[in-house]
Amino acid sequence: MLASADATTVYVCVTCQHAGTTDSEPRPGAVLAAAATKAAEGSGVIVKPIRCLANCTRGLSAAVRCNGSWTYVFGGLDAACGPALVEGARLLASASDGIMPWRGRPQPLKRGLIARVPPINFEELE
Repeated sequence: MLASADATTVYVCVTCQHAGTTDSEPRPGAVLAAAATKAAEGSGVIVKPIRCLANCTRGLSAAVRCNGSWTYVFGGLDAACGPALVEGARLLASASDGIMPWRGRPQPLKRGLIARVPPINFEELE
């Protein structure tokens, strides 16, 4: 499937591991990326494994973005959170205001929210 420029994308840090753990193979972040990729099959959500979201103290980490929407960074995830990331991406894609709704958001994305970054060209309404 070719990715649309407007496709909702989940970026999963594949170098992530839980704080205080030693190197392991496969890295827990890579396991999370694989789980998210499997959960995204047929959904239209694109999963992109990446190296380091610089959120190491709160790993496992992922970011969810969609053109024209806010970007969400999550941490404190575990390898089973792949479906939650895809569900969050689907919620963001269907949000008319570009904000992932709190209601219906999977629990790991409620408790693991690190930051929300405005879209390019964002202007605060007065």
